[in-house]
Amino acid sequence: MNDDDVIIIGGGHNGLTCACYLAAAGQRVRVLERRPILGGAAVTEEFFPGFRNSSASYTVSLLHPQVVRDLRLAEHGLRIVERPFSNFVPLPDGGYFRFGGGLAATQDALRRFSERDAARLPEFLRTIDQVADLLRPALLETPPNVDGGWRDLLSVLRQGRRFASLDAAARRASADLLTGSVGDMLDAWFESDAVKAPFGFDSIVGNFASPYTAGSAYVLLHHALGEVNGKRGAWGHAIGGMGAITQAMAAEAGRRGVVLSTQTPVARLLVSAGRATGVVLANGDELTSTRVVAAVNPKLLFLDLVDPSDLDEEFLRRMRAYRCASGTLRMNVALAQLPDFSCLPGTTAAPHHSAGIILAPSLGYMDRAYHDAVREGWAREPIVEMLIPSTLDTTLAPAGAHVASLFCQHFNPRLPDGVSWKERRDAAADLVVDCVNRYAPNFKASILGHRILSPDDLEQEFGLTGGDIFHGALNLGQLYSLRPAAGYADYRTPIRGLYLCGAGAHPGGGVTGLPGHNAATEILRDVRRRRNT
Repeated sequence: MNDDDVIIIGGGHNGLTCACYLAAAGQRVRVLERRPILGGAAVTEEFFPGFRNSSASYTVSLLHPQVVRDLRLAEHGLRIVERPFSNFVPLPDGGYFRFGGGLAATQDALRRFSERDAARLPEFLRTIDQVADLLRPALLETPPNVDGGWRDLLSVLRQGRRFASLDAAARRASADLLTGSVGDMLDAWFESDAVKAPFGFDSIVGNFASPYTAGSAYVLLHHALGEVNGKRGAWGHAIGGMGAITQAMAAEAGRRGVVLSTQTPVARLLVSAGRATGVVLANGDELTSTRVVAAVNPKLLFLDLVDPSDLDEEFLRRMRAYRCASGTLRMNVALAQLPDFSCLPGTTAAPHHSAGIILAPSLGYMDRAYHDAVREGWAREPIVEMLIPSTLDTTLAPAGAHVASLFCQHFNPRLPDGVSWKERRDAAADLVVDCVNRYAPNFKASILGHRILSPDDLEQEFGLTGGDIFHGALNLGQLYSLRPAAGYADYRTPIRGLYLCGAGAHPGGGVTGLPGHNAATEILRDVRRRRNT
């Protein structure tokens, strides 16, 4: 008799989602989480006395509404509020661009820079929405395997029909968005740096690349797939931080009978006759199960937790080559007062304080940041997105004070000349603070405390191999039927009874819950067929 029907390695949002669906179908499920708190990278923690914030992941849009409904997250207290507008972009000349708050408001803001761009913006947004709408049904579907059978062929035909439903212009745009560079695309559409900046940022956030790198347009499209409270393309904040999402998931998992174990690191997978039979914990204990599901990065799973003798050399080669690198440095900052922007003065909370504040004024700026990081280890002028969630959520900071999330690119996960991130973490953080201070001169003086997470810290603390927030780059060679490798896009792996349910499986990264949902669908299909595959 096995201890459980299913053991899930990793208690992040996808692991918890998968557990809930499996338990609802009658499976005995146990979730094993290495850290002392459930939630993976989507957690809320105190980082300075009296100040709490989302530790790693930091904003809401991609969380799928079906997951929200099925897991009863609102009934467990989850409440998401929309930002008043999407982005605030301070500019070096003392101006600024405000994106969001409705199409008309964005066009009015853009006319200060270009009448032509303001006129073209609606068509560009329609193009993005049209292609995003085409992809949305596939988010909840298992991709076809390149060497699959009739079900895979039907899936290919279904996707083909969807693309055929587009007009010729939309088909061309979909090809650009799926394969091209966002820089080339934006340069063809617009003339103003101001409007290119927020779109360009969405193409490189968590993506260690230039906006002129082929494939960067898909990362923009990936971020356009979300919604907040039924409003597509919106961004929001979970009251209580990102941990409110995963704590609601954990509450539902507990209600469904899932055993939730924290501070329980897994050392290796148990495999017998080519089939997963359980796990060995770091303390030496063995837990057995009929199936094992991994919510961790595929590279971490196959190179660290699986004995190489249980995999063929060709698959190991592909996993060694699996690209994981976000180039991200993450900071949480406790502030005595709100930033006083030179372009829009004032320390009293205003709508721009609640937006995504992008400190990267042009595509050229972002391109230089990437190439600096490749050559020297990090950008001399970093790309920074600052959110101040305490303007929307009073639970995060003492009255009158605030917390800021700084999500920063580009910081190479592997520094040159063998230098470690432990040696350079503080210097990199100082560079980020100086960057913000150039736009808001009171920022440095208002800092009460902070927490810095370098790419190496993100790997060591949260298991994000290469600091990769997406569990693997979102490029054409690692998407859909090729994620994480050709032949294994259906959440199954070369080891029978071992499945993937994390962001390293379709549809990729972001706090979506979709890999967990889709993996559970395939696992339950095998349960019904009494297959240990």
